[in-house]
Amino acid sequence: MHAMTRLVSLLLALSFSAHAATEADVVVYGATPGGFCAAIAAAREGASVILLEPTDHVGGVNTGGLCFSDSNQTVRSTVLGLFEEWHSRIEKDYQMRGVALPYKVSEKNHAHWTYEPHVAAKITQQMLHEAGVQVLTKRALKSVTKNGVHITQLTTGDGDFSARVFIDGTYEGDLLAAAGVKWTIGREGRQEFGEPLAGKHYSKPKMMISGLDADGKPLPLITTTDAGPDEDGDKNVMVYSFRLCVTKDAANRVPFPQPANYDPARFEVVRRYFAQEKRPHLLWDLYPLPGNKFDANNGIGKQFSMGLVGACNGWSEADEAGRAKIWEAHKQYTLELHHFLSTDPAVPAELRQQMAEIGLCRDEFAAYDHWSPQLYVREGRRMIGEYVVSQKDIMDQPTKDDPIVVSSFPIDSHDCQRVGTQDMVLDEGTIMPVRMDGRRHGYPYHIPYRAITPKADECDNLLVPVALSCTHVGISSIRVEPTWMILGQSAGVAAALSAKQNLTVQKLPYPALRERLLAQNQVLELPLLPDLPPEPKGAMNVDPKTLPGIVLDDAQAALQGPWSRSSGFKPHIGTGYLHDDKRGDGQSIAVFSFKSLKTGRYELRMAYSPHETRATKVPVTIQCSGRKTDITVDQTQPLAAGEAFRTIGSVQLDDGVETTITISNAGTDGFVILDALQLIEANK
Repeated sequence: MHAMTRLVSLLLALSFSAHAATEADVVVYGATPGGFCAAIAAAREGASVILLEPTDHVGGVNTGGLCFSDSNQTVRSTVLGLFEEWHSRIEKDYQMRGVALPYKVSEKNHAHWTYEPHVAAKITQQMLHEAGVQVLTKRALKSVTKNGVHITQLTTGDGDFSARVFIDGTYEGDLLAAAGVKWTIGREGRQEFGEPLAGKHYSKPKMMISGLDADGKPLPLITTTDAGPDEDGDKNVMVYSFRLCVTKDAANRVPFPQPANYDPARFEVVRRYFAQEKRPHLLWDLYPLPGNKFDANNGIGKQFSMGLVGACNGWSEADEAGRAKIWEAHKQYTLELHHFLSTDPAVPAELRQQMAEIGLCRDEFAAYDHWSPQLYVREGRRMIGEYVVSQKDIMDQPTKDDPIVVSSFPIDSHDCQRVGTQDMVLDEGTIMPVRMDGRRHGYPYHIPYRAITPKADECDNLLVPVALSCTHVGISSIRVEPTWMILGQSAGVAAALSAKQNLTVQKLPYPALRERLLAQNQVLELPLLPDLPPEPKGAMNVDPKTLPGIVLDDAQAALQGPWSRSSGFKPHIGTGYLHDDKRGDGQSIAVFSFKSLKTGRYELRMAYSPHETRATKVPVTIQCSGRKTDITVDQTQPLAAGEAFRTIGSVQLDDGVETTITISNAGTDGFVILDALQLIEANK
């Protein structure tokens, strides 16, 4: 009998052991950049950490194709911590292999960090391993168990996990929702938080084409015929897309797969766009990467691109099967769009050729047929926490008593819906990068610790650094990976401290948190920015008719190849300016032709909006009476105080003789800006 009792006890113990939850001080759910930085930071504070990822992909978009633009924070000196370390280790990896990087690095500022996805993945795995983080993939969340407001366990499709503190590192806010924490999704109205930038936005020009078919029904890719009142919010989120790693290198190029069910009629509205567009341009943005590759991004400022407007609604709320369906819809759309742009006669031949030249990279994402496994989720659920970050916190009241991040990316939302009527098509939802004081492209502000903590009466051991508590306008600035990485690091430190001291996350003393954040190389003080020079004449835009001398606006140029129109940076001459999408391929050419009324020497001046992303060697050629003058212009150079132009050289003009000035993007290393030229008689 005694032996039987022992046997029963042993069997019960084994049974209990088989179903017991795996324990750690901190469990992070979601291996996004914010999630993996949270795990590393907590482990470095001495906590035992488990990082759970519902898919088999670790690193989110940082290892899934986003390899360029969002790593360029406006106030670079505030973006340190794990963000700086991660990128520095990537750069060192290239340096040790003797690989040149396609960006210019100054001593004080890394203008651009660029890298290949497989290198980013390698460094991510190294840092997690060195920190002692246990990484478990394919652990999709099924349920959460709570004792009152305290999470005790989360159940996945492959195991149960318990911890003292949990961190929701997902883009979608999956753990916070399962834990019963209140959340919102979509866009607020302007009155809800007093945000002038809330509600509807029409930043892009109307396309004067019909968005309806012969029966008066919306064409494919049109999401609505009525966007709703401008001041109201809605449940739309900004468009999702893929960040594809592509190449033109034949040795590494893999052709795009054929779409499953290509229907050319799906792109009728794009066909109509090309039929009336006088200055057609490539609809994808291609950013140069090491290894002769490009980061292909949803076309910024473009009416049609790889983002499938409207199709992302419902992603965050969907289950695994629902998300798989939405993911596949985005992939098939992207494949169909590439096929259309590279084969359809409605697309200008030069653009068809450019699109046909690119393919997927043989040495990237081999396990996924070279396609990125990560959909770019720009916006998901947002927690309604202890503090809601809104427009006023970014633009008017940047200082907080409990900062965990200095953010500075401009308020920048992508499209949320596409409106089509009988007379026009118009994308709605884009908030162009807002200059916080009218001229600076972004402005530093604090994100408080309270924005990543739930309300205490809902959950006391959860931190949410990615789907944090903010408005749609707020997330439009916060949503970039550098900010999320540092938020994740701060959450990891806070979780480790709370677990060690057995405190609820809301009662963690901020001075103790601040001390450890600074020890992990965070920046918490708002930088003192230098005073701006006087605003250039006509700071918003300058009417060329009001300027002296010979003024040649971009609208007067004969254009060859693709150019993109913009008005996001100011000052500019006329209604806007053109740029070449930073391609440097020599295919974007602009020729100005004019006749002078007087022979003499003229000062040649160029208008452009200076920025670190501009090209440093823009070729300009002036031809008159058989004379040829070549000038190279550095468009990163600032303009003189109070000026909209900068002198770039001088030329001899002859009365009544046609002069041509040619500007191109041949061999350039940044965005070529085509705004205006001005010629003024010398010594006048």
